[in-house]
Amino acid sequence: MNTARHAGERLMSWPSLVPGRVQCGAELGLRTATQDIVHFHGEHEADVHLTRAMIAKLRPALLGSSAVRLRAGSGWVTVRLDMGSDIDLLATLVSAALQASTRVPDSAPDGCTRSRTCLTSGPR
Repeated sequence: MNTARHAGERLMSWPSLVPGRVQCGAELGLRTATQDIVHFHGEHEADVHLTRAMIAKLRPALLGSSAVRLRAGSGWVTVRLDMGSDIDLLATLVSAALQASTRVPDSAPDGCTRSRTCLTSGPR
């Protein structure tokens, strides 16, 4: 099952997200009118732009999830999509990303985590 495609279809129904072209080369990216929110990489992975401030706020919960990888110095997190509950987690993080996108933007916005070094990764 292509969980990334299933997650993308679910999120495309959200009125605040529209499909858009992304610089990292992902097949599918969803964005607001002003910024990228989620990129789908392959069949089982998505990057979510939470912002550095939101990552700091959610850090304990993010570190406790085996599906989430944080990247050093990035406002993006990677979510491994292996099962339905991971899609639910992704939807929750996209909701947080949408909330964060209405606040003060990151002072130094960065690209998605596709080519960055992993800071933490839970066992899978």
